[in-house]
Amino acid sequence: MLSLVVSLKGLIELLGVLVLAQEIVRLISFGRHQSNPVFRLLAFFSRPVMKLARWISPRLVIERHLPAVALLMLAVVWFCLVLAKAYLSALGATEV
Repeated sequence: MLSLVVSLKGLIELLGVLVLAQEIVRLISFGRHQSNPVFRLLAFFSRPVMKLARWISPRLVIERHLPAVALLMLAVVWFCLVLAKAYLSALGATEV
């Protein structure tokens, strides 16, 4: 069980880095981010997270703020996984 929590935590960290990198490329591109191949690659890999953030957030949230919603959502899940990892480690769970 501990190995599952650790794997999920690593996946959440990777998704957070992808969303953050996508927004950094958006800032650096100065409005031409849709034609940037790096941005499109990052957008492809972070699309499931953005769709989930759109589904969770109310319609009042504009598209421009979705990366912040996605990062906040990933941070909450990451924090919960850290707590689960600490709990399982305190119980003495092994990496099986």
